Amino acid sequence: MVGDSWTHKMARFCIMPLVGTFITPNHLTTLRLLTGVAACVAFAIGDRHWEIWGGILWVISAFLDRADGELARVGGTCSASGHAYDYAVDVAVNGLVFIGIGTGLRGSSLGNWAIALGLLAGVTIIAASLLSESLEKHENTGDGKAYEGFAGFDFDDVLYLFGPIAWMSWLMPLLIGAAIGGPVFALITWWRLSRL
Repeated sequence: MVGDSWTHKMARFCIMPLVGTFITPNHLTTLRLLTGVAACVAFAIGDRHWEIWGGILWVISAFLDRADGELARVGGTCSASGHAYDYAVDVAVNGLVFIGIGTGLRGSSLGNWAIALGLLAGVTIIAASLLSESLEKHENTGDGKAYEGFAGFDFDDVLYLFGPIAWMSWLMPLLIGAAIGGPVFALITWWRLSRL
């Protein structure tokens, strides 16, 4: 599946110097994993300084999520194992970030409820991702996506906003929104899948 969103086009441009070098898509996926986990840890510290760094690391990680697939496609090195590795990293990191944010907000007015909200959001985002993958395989949509984007943006481009949200100290509304939206998104995706 060739991505045609703005972020895919940007990633495609940026990876061109890497085509034909020793750097493989799996290298970028591993770097995506490391920067993503580092962002989660930074958010979990619960310090303003680390929230800013967490946002920076998260945006880098989100971009690498685009870059690895583009390098595989442009370089002609797509493989089932590479796709599986990329998918597993994406699902894990996208769920862990909410657990990290919730842990970091334990000193806020939410108290330990922040950790519970982070776990709820993280687990349901992981569940929704797994259900979406299953839906894509069964539904056989035109471009292979369970949820369409618009105006040159993919549905999951929303992940890029986590950086600016962290920089503006809006992680609490993000966490609460994810704790509500994650279960709803998982249930809607399960309902769509159950109808097939």
